Amino acid sequence: MSSIIETVNLFLKKYGITSSGAKILLGFSGGYDSLCLLHILKELKIPVIAIHLNHNWRGEESKKDENFCKDYCKKNNIEFYSKTLSDKIAKTETAAREARYEFFEECAQKYNSKYFLTAHNADDNAETVLYRIIKGTGISGLSAIQEKRGIFYRPLISVYRSEIEQYCSENNLTPNIDSSNSNIKYKRNLIRQKILPKCEIINQNCKEAINSLSAIAQEENELIKEYIKIQKEKIGNSTKEFIKASDAVQNRIIYEIFLKNHIDYDRTSILRIKDFIKTNSNSKSGKKCSITKNVFMFANEQYFEILTQNTPDKFEISITKEGTYEVAGYVFSINKCSNTPLKYPEDKDLTAYVELSEINFQLRNRKAGDIIHPLGILGTQKLKKYLTNKKIPKHIKDEMLFLCKGNEVLWAIGIGISNSIKVETKPTHVLKLAKKEG
Repeated sequence: MSSIIETVNLFLKKYGITSSGAKILLGFSGGYDSLCLLHILKELKIPVIAIHLNHNWRGEESKKDENFCKDYCKKNNIEFYSKTLSDKIAKTETAAREARYEFFEECAQKYNSKYFLTAHNADDNAETVLYRIIKGTGISGLSAIQEKRGIFYRPLISVYRSEIEQYCSENNLTPNIDSSNSNIKYKRNLIRQKILPKCEIINQNCKEAINSLSAIAQEENELIKEYIKIQKEKIGNSTKEFIKASDAVQNRIIYEIFLKNHIDYDRTSILRIKDFIKTNSNSKSGKKCSITKNVFMFANEQYFEILTQNTPDKFEISITKEGTYEVAGYVFSINKCSNTPLKYPEDKDLTAYVELSEINFQLRNRKAGDIIHPLGILGTQKLKKYLTNKKIPKHIKDEMLFLCKGNEVLWAIGIGISNSIKVETKPTHVLKLAKKEG
């Protein structure tokens, strides 16, 4: 067994892929890397489904590549599946990568597979590290191409392209040669053909050195993750705990928020959001600032959180009799009060004891022109002013539910009740709001 076959075999055993019995998919372009990996899997007698995406960049040449892959699989009794991208998709490296992985994930669902192999190699990793250094990156970026990410596995990630080409030559494999690989307008081609050869003048083993840096960065990043996990559990989304942390921890937490929410980032944007949280650490009502067109960061003295531009759904239902009502993921109930409580709930509670002469209300979100007669205060107030005095952030105001009669708010749920339904002698009804189970 050749060394490259043994490398792949050990990789598959490491992740239990060969013994799982599950369907295995392989991204197959027909180039040196994927042809080499497909041939190795055949030599190891591991059944696989070859998945080909025709990016539709090069017209007839792209179609010939697809037919080459299809014919190779047919001759070797390998199941084959392909798709051609629309002409409307931008012909950029980023768009191609996004479309490719979206297609791969679709195929994983189609075949009910949790193992998708790609043929990334050690040269790809070195080129990726160099690209990210030039663009600007941190330790996470230096980790570059992981040997496993979700359902994607890379058995050749420790194998250099020269070894792959040698394997293809020894086994009489003639791969597709993608003409676009020679076009240096694509940044990775520029790095491969122009920049790395210059680096090899300084260090002939520069690719090995770059990959060593990547491996070290990955180990360091694992240590950081372990520490940050502890810090995140301690801080949560508490503004007070956040500002107690070191700048490095604050930066990392913002960085992970960006990653979790799929937000493009650079150091400037991370520092801007960190400073925004610190600036609003003494604000009772809080403020929000834009991160992207549709995503915002909110921060006040108590907490910070990500908000989206999605307009909250508006709800309104009529409450005309006793019973339970479902609205906006909650269950509202209004029932007769059989016993006077020893202690009435506080304003912040989602339960209220009230005295009613009739039941004819609306449960809804706030509207322009709403008023309230706050308990213990003479006269009415605009609801907007009442909520502002209570230091309720705007995005929470928009999500709140209110029990109303016309434009008068009788219960700002979780905030306070109106003088109009207060208990004068004995409570007649108990009101409750609870989250719907599930």
